[in-house]
Amino acid sequence: MTPLVDIGANLTHAAFADDLEAVLARARGAGVGAIVVTGTSVAESLAAAHLADAHNLYATAGVHPHHARDCDDATIPALREIAAHPRVVAIGECGLDYNRNYSPHPDQERWFTAQLELGIELGKPLFLHSRDAHPRFAEIIRSHKPEKAVAHCFTGERDELHAYLKLGLYIGITGWICDERRGRHLLSLVREIPADRLLLETDSPYLTPRDMRPQPKARRNEPAFLPHVLRTLARALGRPAEEVAAQTVRNARALFGLPQPA
Repeated sequence: MTPLVDIGANLTHAAFADDLEAVLARARGAGVGAIVVTGTSVAESLAAAHLADAHNLYATAGVHPHHARDCDDATIPALREIAAHPRVVAIGECGLDYNRNYSPHPDQERWFTAQLELGIELGKPLFLHSRDAHPRFAEIIRSHKPEKAVAHCFTGERDELHAYLKLGLYIGITGWICDERRGRHLLSLVREIPADRLLLETDSPYLTPRDMRPQPKARRNEPAFLPHVLRTLARALGRPAEEVAAQTVRNARALFGLPQPA
């Protein structure tokens, strides 16, 4: 099968501190050919860039909305510097999270806008987060019109999906689609995503597919489980898994400008 691209894995998370080499080896063995490591703060973005450099991976540079309250005048210059690293392929994870509200909404919107502007300035795609923030999230995107962006870990409903598609966003699908409690609606909704906008991700160590048997220790998700998400998505689409794999890899390469495999 075509080596997959995991467009979002939080490999700098403490859950991987003790066995990262083994995690990466399992991913390769499972047919995951490229991983984009998610940056969620200035410090984590720098760590993601270093990790990508050390292990032939890719990374993003951004501040998650949970951490927006910690941003200051040094944040965007720091992200700009990290984004110059050749392994950094996108700005983000950035966006809005009105579910947990770890940062006040005005702070979230200010620093989301600042990161959108940075991505546009640098000509880099955006790696976007939105939870319980529709339609405000779409309004901010619409006002800035980034050329390339992905709605990471899409879990929303039909109106939200079509708003994002109208804005030209790619759509990232995770193990949420494997959750019979929360993700059932995605099994039909993914059929409405154009083939050339569809992407795969694990969001490791989060969102372990609930229908995996046996469940991994401590329910930690990892990139090696991406083929499980692929198979669920392919069944939902009624398409061969190899066909979906090849399409999502083409999409990831188009979005992030990843080189073709040797």
